[in-house]
Amino acid sequence: MVFKKEVEVGGKKLSIETGLMAKQSNGAVMVRCGDTMVLVTAVASKEAKEDIDFFPLSVEYREKLFAAGKFPGGFIKREGRPSEKEILTARLIDRPIRPLFPKEFRNETQIVAQVYSFDGDNDPDVLGAVGASAALAISDIPFLEPIGEVRVGRVNGEFIVNPTFAQVKESDIELTVAGTMDSIMMVEGESEEVSEDALLDALKIAHVEIKKIVQIQNELREECGKPKFDVPVKEIDEALLKDVNDLSYDKYKEIVYSKLAKEERSEQNSNLGKEVLAALEEKYPDQVKVIKTILHDIEKDLMRQRILEDGVRLDGRTLTEVRPITCHLGLLPRTHGSALFTRGETQSLTTVTLGTSRAEQIVDGLGEEYSKKFYLHYNFPPFSVGEVGRFGGTGRREIGHGNLAERALKFIVPRDENFKYTVRINSDILESNGSSSMATVCAGSLAMMDAGVPVKSAIAGIAMGLVKEEENYAVLTDILGNEDHLGDMDFKVAGSAKGITAIQMDIKIQGISYEIMEKALHQAKEGRTHILGVMNEALAEPRISMSEYAPSLVSTKIPTDKIGALIGPGGKVIQGIQAEFNVEINIEEDGTVSITAANANDAKNAKNYVKLVVSEPEVGKNYLGKVVKITDFGAFVEILPGHQGLLHISQLDVKRVNKVTDVIQEGESVKVQLVKVEKGKLSLSRKVLLTEKVEEKKEETSEEKSEPSSENSAE
Repeated sequence: MVFKKEVEVGGKKLSIETGLMAKQSNGAVMVRCGDTMVLVTAVASKEAKEDIDFFPLSVEYREKLFAAGKFPGGFIKREGRPSEKEILTARLIDRPIRPLFPKEFRNETQIVAQVYSFDGDNDPDVLGAVGASAALAISDIPFLEPIGEVRVGRVNGEFIVNPTFAQVKESDIELTVAGTMDSIMMVEGESEEVSEDALLDALKIAHVEIKKIVQIQNELREECGKPKFDVPVKEIDEALLKDVNDLSYDKYKEIVYSKLAKEERSEQNSNLGKEVLAALEEKYPDQVKVIKTILHDIEKDLMRQRILEDGVRLDGRTLTEVRPITCHLGLLPRTHGSALFTRGETQSLTTVTLGTSRAEQIVDGLGEEYSKKFYLHYNFPPFSVGEVGRFGGTGRREIGHGNLAERALKFIVPRDENFKYTVRINSDILESNGSSSMATVCAGSLAMMDAGVPVKSAIAGIAMGLVKEEENYAVLTDILGNEDHLGDMDFKVAGSAKGITAIQMDIKIQGISYEIMEKALHQAKEGRTHILGVMNEALAEPRISMSEYAPSLVSTKIPTDKIGALIGPGGKVIQGIQAEFNVEINIEEDGTVSITAANANDAKNAKNYVKLVVSEPEVGKNYLGKVVKITDFGAFVEILPGHQGLLHISQLDVKRVNKVTDVIQEGESVKVQLVKVEKGKLSLSRKVLLTEKVEEKKEETSEEKSEPSSENSAE
């Protein structure tokens, strides 16, 4: 039997249907908006994994190119590994649903979202999140409550829910927001230096639509939902709990209340854990995992208690205090720009590389292919947290963190005709103890200034945390790794002194209030302002000149009907220019010609030559041409690239010429004037120029004779 629910979201119909497809999964739905359709399935194993201490949830999102009537590119006509867009969308699905499973649930669970139809207007990513929630809601998998997810844009001051791709391009705010009936669970997005209040307004508008989506899921669940299977709650032996507390509580309190570096705290925690396990080994030989869980909870409770009661954090800071910051610039001499940004025990070494349009990143997917002139890569090697690890492909977390930093910085990169460079930022995290993505934002901003990129302003980023127990809560500025791990929220905010450029919020509890979000946003602004002050002391404005190792890039514009002439038959002309001047030339469809060279002089000379190539010969204009061929009746002279004219023997000199080679030789440069163009043939004259010189000399001589002598003038 097929069940279907519909609701209007942002002025468009959204439907959720189940019962027709993928019936062997625990839950399956087809979500549709316009002609975009996403099939989402939820499957969980029947048995829990007893040997793990985390929830094994995996989310896969795939865009089938046939959904848009497209073939995959390349030789293999089959979709391959997930694209960056697919990975980022999988994260947008995973993050809001993960906190909504029972704490004790350990059954392996997989969400698979696949796009089967794409209309070019409605983005399937938010539909995938809605489908994941709906599939879980109607399944027998334990899921606390449904979520909705929407995108919010703002065009000319008006908010739009689930805007089209065209509307997103015109928006100064783009947020993806997920939430339950009562609160916001996740926020991800970018904006063009907007205020905190504007973002809060966007969240409130999003939540109105989210509630509608949640409501139809509740109705669908009532009609066809399966009973949820039980998740057994393991009871901890009271005697064991008491023994662990007696052995560790006071010692843990001493560690938690001590101001320690990350490595030292970790070592003391580890030593205490070993001590407790050794003391209880004989009495509780099979309870190692339970003992470790109790120890973890003791540390968590003590940390949270100290923050809420005393307003003091693990490293001794107040709730609003930012860790010490240092900035070093230009450390890497052969890069085009570099910065080392250190905040506490988090450090990013970031470089900037400038290139031509050939370095643009081509992005293909369901929509139209496009290119990116600015992109950022983020790397998190294992040594940054003092661990040994495998170096493989880029992980999903690295892609997500890099995308957030890229969104934070892209708004300040020049988009005008005067800056034609492609910009690549690379951030290597060398140390990590909280918010390495925001350190990347700060380092990336500084590195672009060091490279001489004329950015609009400096951008800083900061991560906010939360500790909440019932109605009592504390918002933390610039969180540590442990405060992220043991806390309830990770709220990253990046922006300039004027406003916010990127935002990302994840929570581990079942929602937070607007009051908490508003406090976090305004507290983040204070922290961001402080960081910007430190950054400005290191480098307040972009450097006047670029690195000597950066390519010299100049551009000019030619008529589009001259592009063929510049390229030449088989590319002969453009290849010749590149070889002669040692440059790289790129021509765009609108006639923009970008020229890159190792030095400015070569680029300038090539630019001047390009102008000559597309120039039209003008009658009456003088040219310095090159003799390319000599005949009995004259010589053929190239006055412009691709334009030759006949210099007749009668036009070689003011006096009679018996033989052309008596005056000029092949390969010689000669000054001529274009005297006539007839049926495309050019007639040149050297005689005209020589006659003019003779006349000028006569005039000069006549003037000298007419002037009185100095003696006569004295009389």
